[in-house]
Amino acid sequence: MGELYKDSKVELTRFTAAHYDSIMNLMSLGRYAHFIKEAVSLMHIRPEDKILDLGCGTGRNASLMTSYLSEKGGLLGMDISDEMEKQFCSRFKEFTNISFLKNRIDQPFEFTGTFDKAFISFVIHGFPHEVREKTIQNVADHLRPGGKFFILDYNEFSLRDMPLYMRVPFKIMECPHAFDFIKRDWKGILKDFGFNTFHEHLFFWNYARLLEAS
Repeated sequence: MGELYKDSKVELTRFTAAHYDSIMNLMSLGRYAHFIKEAVSLMHIRPEDKILDLGCGTGRNASLMTSYLSEKGGLLGMDISDEMEKQFCSRFKEFTNISFLKNRIDQPFEFTGTFDKAFISFVIHGFPHEVREKTIQNVADHLRPGGKFFILDYNEFSLRDMPLYMRVPFKIMECPHAFDFIKRDWKGILKDFGFNTFHEHLFFWNYARLLEAS
């Protein structure tokens, strides 16, 4: 979305999109795969769940989620990148219950279906706040009663208190919207959209979080 929103780094270059999984492995010193696997396990996915994967990328996370699903379950991946669409569809070409929709996650969704779970991983922090709110409203509109929204992203923390060896890379790598994201009360924000029960799981010395909102 970098071309749509100033200073955002959510939209990837063609090269980065084509090599996204390898880049994430390198940046996390090989820990990314284990980290994502643990986070997905904490979603407690049921075989019959219908899941919405926002900013689904290459489908790497979706492949972990779909391993819990039966044929009665299903997953819809949503992204705006042509390269991500190509990789996602190639990964799931043999699956009839997994589909892809090229759609901005901050614009009204082009379907009327509802889901048991929605998942977004390290995407929403890259938006201006009013765009994040539009995305959350879209999710709320398409969750079934009792449905759950999982946000895997940065935790709330003080950048000033972050160790220097972590603070410098964070400032270099991240966009200004991320600095705003870590300051906000996300449980309070989600309450404004009808979410009222929360669970959280912390990672990477409490700087990353899987926030579950029901």
